[in-house]
Amino acid sequence: MPLTANLKPFITCAVTGSGGTQDRSPHVPRSPEQIATSAIEAAKAGAAVVHCHVRDPDTGAPSRRTDLYREVVDRIRDSNTDVVVNLTAGMGGDMVFGDPESPLPLNAEGTDMVGATERMAHVAECLPEICTLDCGTMNFAEADYVMTNTPGTLRAMGQMITDLGVRAEIEVFDTGHLWFARQLVEEGVIEAPVLIQMCMGIPWGAPDDLNTFMAMVNNTPADWSFSAFSIGRNQMPFVAAAMLAGGNIRVGLEDNLWLGPGELATNAQLVERAATIATNLGATLMTAAEVRTSLQLQKRAPVGA
Repeated sequence: MPLTANLKPFITCAVTGSGGTQDRSPHVPRSPEQIATSAIEAAKAGAAVVHCHVRDPDTGAPSRRTDLYREVVDRIRDSNTDVVVNLTAGMGGDMVFGDPESPLPLNAEGTDMVGATERMAHVAECLPEICTLDCGTMNFAEADYVMTNTPGTLRAMGQMITDLGVRAEIEVFDTGHLWFARQLVEEGVIEAPVLIQMCMGIPWGAPDDLNTFMAMVNNTPADWSFSAFSIGRNQMPFVAAAMLAGGNIRVGLEDNLWLGPGELATNAQLVERAATIATNLGATLMTAAEVRTSLQLQKRAPVGA
């Protein structure tokens, strides 16, 4: 296929994530204030979108608490920083099985299974411009942990996202997830314009080799927008790969802690590095306002405004 680079991409910064990185770098934000501050700094460095999880402020463990999300979103909006807010809706579908010979009952430590409405509670409360929809079930390389997203749950959550006037960012970790994303769009659960996030290199999803990546790109409808990222050392190479394949960019401490060998990064530094790669390839970065226009997003005012 001919090379069709995207010379007007946007950068998403995935600020903190829910992985066990809280003790591996002092730059991984924990409290709502730290998460919001890091998101604002990333926006000032060139990110048009900030993708946010929340963590327990004391332990750094992943959390679904609506009050924590509310504080993060309020702090970002109250700062008058022009950035698109993107919240995860991926938590609440976590199963950890027992021993292979006795998989049930589920391991209580790490298992977090709730209904679609509860998984969407913080989105309904905060009304971000974008929230994620992890479009399939997948094994992770963490003991016997399974990220669980059944077709029924995805249809229910997808319809809630649409009804709230929030844009879904459909997270695809493998080709089957992309296949089901097309089904949700065909059924009208997800409305245009459609936004995809290709999540590469996460065991045991799609590997981050370029053949697999281009297979996913080639199976994405031409009128959909997509971003792509890889984790760890391939985060920055995928800045170029995503852009050259016609997509947008994602970096951040959710996916990678390092700026270089032995050098821990901040979110702002990762965004700055990505911006430099993009502009050196001849690109002009989209602003938050341009992303809102392109994706038909609804910007919400700060509380009390």
